[in-house]
Amino acid sequence: MSTFSSQLNTPITLDSDTLSSKILNPGAIQINFNGAFIVDDVLYEDSDLAPETNDIALPFQTHEISHIAIDIGGSLAKIVYFISNKSINNSQEDLGPQISKKLIHDNSSDTSEDSSHSLIDQGGRLNFYKIETERIDDFIEFIKKLMRFYDKKIHIMATGGGAHKFHDRIKEELDVEITKEDEMECLIVGLDFFITEIPNEVFLYSETNPMQFVNDTNSSNIYPYLLVNIGSGVSMVKVTGPSDFVRVGGSSLGGGTLWGLLSLLTDANSYDEMLNNAIDGDNSNVDMLVGDIYGTDYGKIGLKSTTIASSFGKVFQKQNGSDIETRRSKFSQADISRSLLYAISNNIGQIAYLQAKIHGLEKIYFGGSYIRGHPQTMNTLSYAINFWSEGKKNAYFLRHEGYLGSVGAFLKGQPMGWGKRKNSMNLSRSDINEAMKEVKERLTELSVSQ
Repeated sequence: MSTFSSQLNTPITLDSDTLSSKILNPGAIQINFNGAFIVDDVLYEDSDLAPETNDIALPFQTHEISHIAIDIGGSLAKIVYFISNKSINNSQEDLGPQISKKLIHDNSSDTSEDSSHSLIDQGGRLNFYKIETERIDDFIEFIKKLMRFYDKKIHIMATGGGAHKFHDRIKEELDVEITKEDEMECLIVGLDFFITEIPNEVFLYSETNPMQFVNDTNSSNIYPYLLVNIGSGVSMVKVTGPSDFVRVGGSSLGGGTLWGLLSLLTDANSYDEMLNNAIDGDNSNVDMLVGDIYGTDYGKIGLKSTTIASSFGKVFQKQNGSDIETRRSKFSQADISRSLLYAISNNIGQIAYLQAKIHGLEKIYFGGSYIRGHPQTMNTLSYAINFWSEGKKNAYFLRHEGYLGSVGAFLKGQPMGWGKRKNSMNLSRSDINEAMKEVKERLTELSVSQ
């Protein structure tokens, strides 16, 4: 059993230390991740209403959790929240499938901690939800629904640029306290959590084996690594420890670029529709390939005939017409979508490899909502890393890749030193002194108000 879950079966008393912790971090509670597992679609009562991003079951989390986490980026707003299975089963109000979704009850008599699937009617689940940031009104309404379900005051842990941009509005409309957390730090905390705490979360991708799980629960083995977080833009972060990281590079060509250009070039109305179009496309109708130039492979330098020599390189050719309308009619939207997806992904993959090479990093983790579990995207990134490193480096993916920041913010409600990383998270004396100073000030404010 994880160290941070061992205290949950004992009565909670508000001694001075606990009181100080609550004042410093309202809504904080120790969370039991022991036996956590990703909920498969078949475990929902109505599989058609299974969420886009699988829940994470916490079968031994016996207490309600009084905080949620949001990560508001330039393109998407994400939220992570906990709901107990008991509260869902007892609820009389239908607040929509994203909140009220239920699991199939398992009457198995095996109640050992190792048989977590027999306990899906106990504990609760971490839930994940996202929406376009431009629909911030709907995002706030969703949080209002969630608060009605909780029927109590909650605390919001917030990260991303929107944590600053929309802070005052969210606080005023929801009448809640908000703690803003550093975006990069939340990404690292979230990724470390997924690597060490959630089985079958991290995987390698290949066309022959699309999901080869990599389970490494030994926190001493996970560093160093490169995190490539692909959102609207791209950030590349060198991580050498749970609190030791530096942004070493990035690119302005990310998910926002793909989304924006395809909004101009196709009729797709959503990012997912664009990705679905790409599945049916053939980029060789749009891109100029090595075979188009040489008529065959260029084996001397390791280039196959199918290697892209120039993205969109066939569009300008005179045989496709001299005016824009004629040229557009020659190329399908699916082909254009696939070509641009490859162009952006190849660019990210090569820059990621170069950063990993410069900094001597063997492990490269790809996160962010750009990927969306899309096979062509993962295959392109994996191929790029494998090709340029000559098979010496690996591209790692996550099933919850778009929620690293929001999960990191959620975990900020945990006591310092939780989980398998506990021995490597140490506060400096200055941090302790600063915290104690804040505790004293807040205790003084409380005594005065009383």
